[in-house]
Amino acid sequence: MHLKVFIESLGCSKNLVDSEVMIGLLSQYDFEIIKDQYEADIIIVNTCGFIEAAKQESIDTIVELGTLKTNGNCKLLVVAGCLAERYAKELAEELPEVDAIIGTGNYPEIIKVIHDTLKGERVVKHGNINMEISEDLPRTLSTPEFMGYLKIAEGCDNYCTYCIIPKLRGNYRSRKMEYIIKEAEEMAKKGVKELILIAQDTSRYGIDLYKAYKLPELLKSLAQIDGIKWIRILYCYPDKISDELIKVMAEESKICKYIDVPIQHCNNEILKRMNRKTSKEHILHVMNKLRHKMPDIHIRTSLIVGFPGETKEQFEELKTFVKDVKFDRLGVFTYSQEEDTPAAKLKDQISEEIKEQRRASIMAIQKEISLQKNMEKIGNIYDILIEEKIDEEDVYVGRTMYDAPEVDGIVYVNSTKPLSIGDLVKVKITDTLEYDLLGEILYESCE
Repeated sequence: MHLKVFIESLGCSKNLVDSEVMIGLLSQYDFEIIKDQYEADIIIVNTCGFIEAAKQESIDTIVELGTLKTNGNCKLLVVAGCLAERYAKELAEELPEVDAIIGTGNYPEIIKVIHDTLKGERVVKHGNINMEISEDLPRTLSTPEFMGYLKIAEGCDNYCTYCIIPKLRGNYRSRKMEYIIKEAEEMAKKGVKELILIAQDTSRYGIDLYKAYKLPELLKSLAQIDGIKWIRILYCYPDKISDELIKVMAEESKICKYIDVPIQHCNNEILKRMNRKTSKEHILHVMNKLRHKMPDIHIRTSLIVGFPGETKEQFEELKTFVKDVKFDRLGVFTYSQEEDTPAAKLKDQISEEIKEQRRASIMAIQKEISLQKNMEKIGNIYDILIEEKIDEEDVYVGRTMYDAPEVDGIVYVNSTKPLSIGDLVKVKITDTLEYDLLGEILYESCE
């Protein structure tokens, strides 16, 4: 039976990789992956269940796509991922339109789940969060052909008090290095120029398998792969950013001078209550070392405002910290009180109104910092990875090595000569917006 499948992948890039594995598995059988939900016989929603806003988006998407069982071609509605892992029982009870529910450790069983569901069974599978990572699963990239995410580990052992991830994704499990390198080589052969390394915590890579932190060694191996131009590191915790890692980043030209370091706060009392394994002093020490060894490095971080008990004084300390450190990229989340987390039981929960005010206050500071940093780039020349063309105009959209896709800024590139998506071109910056840059192409190759 030839069936058409539509997959909606929500949440983070780690979830997207799981979706790509499901696409790879389905493509090996007689399933056609399509982009039109209205034509699909089977719809899979790979959900996020991290914080309240993500949960709500997942539920809204399930309900919306569920209407296609009556208004479209949909015969089966499958819910996968973090929300399915966290609320399998509730989803089964409250959403009768859902035919199958599979948790974060059960997605490799997608073919059997669909076959069983087609026979009339209602399948609910979850709880396999510490599954052994299977390295022989196919994967079909859904990102633009010039870039791809490379998941190097699964799960998390940090147990931050606000975070539900260890209960959804299991213990920290590194992939074997030879399999990661093999996958990266295959991605390069398919035209991938930018490898983006992801895990819940990339800095701990290898500690479980090799009893040592192996991210520097992995990076050196990945940098040897022909065809790869940029290697980007996301989700690197400050307490495990070693001198060896900084040295490798500084020496290897393919490694983007960019690092994502989620610090969440700077006040030591709040960091302790968050169960973060670091301090304000250590965070500053790491930032200074990164900038000393790589003066052009761009550091992204994320913060949580409104954590239970965060006083006005502690928030003012955070504001001052942001002003002083001047992060190149910064995202702010309001604290989400998640059930089954230690922080949810803490006293002195803060109102949503105050949390939003605090978020807006930090973002206003960051907007000024970002504009100032962008203004300093006017006149500079950068290698830009072209991602799309704006219709009807001689304007393209691209990114520098200092910008991760979707979360960071872009560069608007003027070029009267046609460019191809995925080209790396040299661009002179001519103007700036708060977060984005404008530039003119220089007609010389940087490949």
